[in-house]
Amino acid sequence: MKLYTYFRSSAAYRVRIALNLKGVPYESVAVNLLKGEQRGEAYGAINPQKRIPALDIGGTILIQSPAILEYLDEVYPEPPLLPVGAVNRAKVRAIASIIGCDVHPLDNLGPLNYLKKKLGHDQAIVDAWYAHWVREGFDAIEALIEPGPYVCGSRVTLADIYLVPQVFNARRFNIPLHAYPKIVAVDAACAELRAFQDAAPERQPDAV
Repeated sequence: MKLYTYFRSSAAYRVRIALNLKGVPYESVAVNLLKGEQRGEAYGAINPQKRIPALDIGGTILIQSPAILEYLDEVYPEPPLLPVGAVNRAKVRAIASIIGCDVHPLDNLGPLNYLKKKLGHDQAIVDAWYAHWVREGFDAIEALIEPGPYVCGSRVTLADIYLVPQVFNARRFNIPLHAYPKIVAVDAACAELRAFQDAAPERQPDAV
């Protein structure tokens, strides 16, 4: 199994966490987003969308982190990424969707570069844009977090897998987190787990 990844990609970070949690061995293949390697012909032949991540399972390529995470949970069911009960699963999916649908698409490298390089906005405007959408998402998630230590209780779920990479990015962009003590506590709890430690950007072979 090969994971086409970039060390600071939130979407790839999610998949690394899930693979580690489930104990699935894989080979990392680095694709440097800053150098535009994802737009090259070689990677385009692997993933026509030219985005990270892609997971090669015996020659079959899976793309889009939500689809990959769902595949992993179906094929490697232990430990499950979703809790027992339809209501509990809906709560987890909702929190993951706040990040995956509302925050990450607006604060991804592509939109940020477009704001600056194509629309001519200066870095202060780009930073304000980024901070606004992080706060929008984190305000909601902070209110939704249940008694822990994780987002939805005593077990790691898909919600934690989505949250931790977004917290990493928030810190990288110097977003103050003092208004989000529950989020900070969940991030700290996850940081104690080997699966999250080994998935961290600074632990990746392509980290610079």
